[in-house]
Amino acid sequence: MTQQTTGEGAGQPPYSYPDYRSTRLRAPKEPLVILPGALADASGPVYGHGRIGEADDDLTRQHDGEPLGERIIVTGRVLSGDGRPVRNSLVEVWQANAAGRYTHHNDQHPAPLDPNFSGAGRCLTDEEGRYRFVTVKPGAYPWKNHDNAWRPAHIHFSVFGSAFRSRLITQMYFPGDPLFEHDPIFRSVGDPGARRRLISRFDLETTEPEWALGYRFDIVLEGHNKTPFERPHA
Repeated sequence: MTQQTTGEGAGQPPYSYPDYRSTRLRAPKEPLVILPGALADASGPVYGHGRIGEADDDLTRQHDGEPLGERIIVTGRVLSGDGRPVRNSLVEVWQANAAGRYTHHNDQHPAPLDPNFSGAGRCLTDEEGRYRFVTVKPGAYPWKNHDNAWRPAHIHFSVFGSAFRSRLITQMYFPGDPLFEHDPIFRSVGDPGARRRLISRFDLETTEPEWALGYRFDIVLEGHNKTPFERPHA
């Protein structure tokens, strides 16, 4: 593996990371231009609260049958840099199924699709900044970035601010995954402490007996303990 060649801060991954092959083409070659905000951007959430359905936060109840795989509960808090809860914020997740395949036409991995699993959900944080999703543990999958390249199991998270352009995106990983050291996306976060903040922790209090294992993943929006987020693409 080569090392990071375009340092942009220890906690955040760079736009261009040679081991992550597609960044060679998509990383911006010129400084980004910040567009002025419009009134529509500041007028409220993109999705109205009423559009969130009863099963949107339970990815195992969105179809007639239960999806295959290990049922898990993922919970945590969205926090500001000084530890204050971020209330009423829209949290979205998307992921591969238990076999490591996304329900998306671009995913041609020969693993089976699960007719009972779409792999997307959303909810609003409560007054304490808490969110909670019920889902299945995603599988690892190959991605052709380099020889024998497999992505660690992960769940994508996005958190919306007051407007679409204030959306932040990150990935949550699972503890003890042997693929960490082989994954250039995970390794592109230069600071070991920041990488650890991308790994959820097993949480016995969240685990429910004879039903689901629990994982805790807090998202900190700013400050020294900030969760690494993906940078916007040009």
